Amino acid sequence: MDKTVLITGSSRGIGRAAARRFAEHGWRVAVHCHRETTAAQALVEELTGRGLQAQAFQADIGSFSEAARLIREATERFGPLDALINNAGIASAKLLTDYTEEEWDELFRVNVKSLFNCCHAVLPSMISRKSGTIVNLSSMWGQAGASCEVPYSAAKAAVIGFTKALAKELGPSGITVNCVAPGFIDTDMNAHLAEEDRAALKEETPLGRVGTPDDVAGALYYLCSSSASFITGQVLAVNGGFVI
Repeated sequence: MDKTVLITGSSRGIGRAAARRFAEHGWRVAVHCHRETTAAQALVEELTGRGLQAQAFQADIGSFSEAARLIREATERFGPLDALINNAGIASAKLLTDYTEEEWDELFRVNVKSLFNCCHAVLPSMISRKSGTIVNLSSMWGQAGASCEVPYSAAKAAVIGFTKALAKELGPSGITVNCVAPGFIDTDMNAHLAEEDRAALKEETPLGRVGTPDDVAGALYYLCSSSASFITGQVLAVNGGFVI
């Protein structure tokens, strides 16, 4: 496999599982982190120690210039990107009236503006080659909304709108743009939940279990594979049936 993927926020959780999945299938993987440089480098050492191709890159992709630098450095290292997975994100849960303006802005900066920044930087190359794949990470709460998670739900709903519109714009250039909307996944982002809340979410999930990062990684890999070459503008819900 002579292809390269950049996965934002891939030092842990879903992004980490996806980095492993792509590397194991022969892809060159640009591992991105914001602050977790130690974890990102450990992942790269694990992968390269197995004879796989990976390198770590650090950037604040909420910044337009930093995202452009990330794309440039990844391209200089591995060549043109065949796939971009916009996985990096943050979450928060409390009443809307308890949020500050700064907290609202930060949720949208990381969860939405970063998509614009990274896509803006990678698209000239993809369009000139008339080839490429973009996959964005939303959430089941972007589809259905969650009480006490209004800013997060709104940001993840924006990701879905971004995906659908960009898919229409880039279709004539042979570029696919899709979205994965995970349900309750066992990651660090959900580690703060009380055991009773975790049990309730599991009970509400028709498949009766918590999702794993590998469950989502499989969906991400599928959407970047040749098997999904005629799929664009879609939202693939990896949620165990929680939202249908």
